[in-house]
Amino acid sequence: MKENTDYIFGVRAVIEAIRAGKELNKILIQKGMNKELFNELKATLKGKDYNLQFVPVEKLNKVTANNHQGVVAFISPVSYYKTVDIVESLLEEKKTPNLLVLDRITDVRNFGAIARSAECLGVHAIIIPARGSVQITPDAIKTSAGALNRIPVCREDHLQDVLLMLQQYDFKIVACTEKTEGLLPDTDLTGATAIVMGSEENGISPEVMKYCNKRAKIPLFGAISSFNVSVAAGIVLYEKAMQQNHAEQA
Repeated sequence: MKENTDYIFGVRAVIEAIRAGKELNKILIQKGMNKELFNELKATLKGKDYNLQFVPVEKLNKVTANNHQGVVAFISPVSYYKTVDIVESLLEEKKTPNLLVLDRITDVRNFGAIARSAECLGVHAIIIPARGSVQITPDAIKTSAGALNRIPVCREDHLQDVLLMLQQYDFKIVACTEKTEGLLPDTDLTGATAIVMGSEENGISPEVMKYCNKRAKIPLFGAISSFNVSVAAGIVLYEKAMQQNHAEQA
């Protein structure tokens, strides 16, 4: 499995990692594993919200040939943040918050490229969902040219709750989608802004879209109907940076 070479295995090792508060991208649990071992792990997980996946033993065997006891956990190479802490810190420092929300982005290299552009263009934090999304792995960090070691990433249980919170802080929440007539250059991106990008295959989910109070699309002049999402992110973030720069100099 190439997504992450940093993992731990075995019930006791995973339990101790959870108790120590280690950042875990996900935990793979064997379907039908030893009930006694599972009950101990289940008790440790109670009240915590990790990304759990119940998988056949063959998948675990592909990760490691060692005695995994039906459990493998992937360790995140960085610590995750909470959006509310980032926002309150920025406001306390009298900075104009510039956030990027990624909904259903699953490709590690796209994620790394997006993070690289985000860091270059002044994004204060990237927000991703805890489930159904790419996580930070060594491959993502490499593709980001190290940007993921510099820009905070917030991993949240529900993006809808985050966007609702941002609305209460008077954020402009801008959905980048081709399903609108509004063009990016005509959209006001100044001030506290959260730009929302969706996957190339499925776009922004309807549940997230309803919390966006603005929509914008990048003008296209060729026959192909869309950009790669990492390219699109770079274009949108550049437009945001230029608008904010002009507004502050006016």
